[in-house]
Amino acid sequence: MTTSLRELVAHIESGMSVAVPTDYSGVAMSAIREIIRQDIKKLHLIGVPTCGLQAELLIGAGAVEVFESSALTLGEYNPAPCFSRAVKNSTIKLIDATCPAIHAALQASQKGIPFMPLRGIIGSDLLNHHPNWKTIQNPLAEQEDPIVIIPAIKPDFALFHAPLVDEHGNVWVGRRKELVTMSQASRGALVTAEKLYEGNLLEDEKLAAGTLPSLYVTASAVTPNGSWPLSFWHGRDEDSEHLKLYCKMAKTEEGFREYLDQFVFQEVSQ
Repeated sequence: MTTSLRELVAHIESGMSVAVPTDYSGVAMSAIREIIRQDIKKLHLIGVPTCGLQAELLIGAGAVEVFESSALTLGEYNPAPCFSRAVKNSTIKLIDATCPAIHAALQASQKGIPFMPLRGIIGSDLLNHHPNWKTIQNPLAEQEDPIVIIPAIKPDFALFHAPLVDEHGNVWVGRRKELVTMSQASRGALVTAEKLYEGNLLEDEKLAAGTLPSLYVTASAVTPNGSWPLSFWHGRDEDSEHLKLYCKMAKTEEGFREYLDQFVFQEVSQ
């Protein structure tokens, strides 16, 4: 059974860790704006494996205490003004990672194990900034064979936008298996969806293989065009004019506050 957007976001409390997907996987922008409206603070935001406008808005609104990701990028609209100011002013803690490390850490949590081995980052500077990433000897090798172990990341919630949710709480994510990993690694998933599917997704032979079972879904809300102004892989293109407008307004703190007043704290039709 679906709920309202307000009730869905109310599951997130200040100080929690929230995993969010990269722009091409389905970003729950409607929920991001609701987080700001509900004045939720001190979030540990995890970009899987990178992040964009959703992190930019939350950081600008003062909702993020720790940002852990491989990158924050607005693509062709770079640089991200609020993120840039936060880094320069040291108002957020950054945990820099790599895409494979983020995925590996979530996979460890998904599998219920304390860490995941990863080899490709040996020799990089990242190891100097991650004392909890340990380089050990491969216990199965007879000769010297170092390997890095990455501690599991277990977020409180995964938050994303999907095409379909059914009345049983099952969510169709198609080929976006990273959304399944995020959800199974987390304590639960909070999902906004374009449409309500009539029936049971798990009983549809064509859709079942791409369906996240309700076992992993804490709450869902039907929010058409819920990824606006970003694009959605199973829906609309990005609103490029709005993204240009955002970057223009957010160049200053005053402009960003005006943006929030116009497009977050007021209802906006897309």
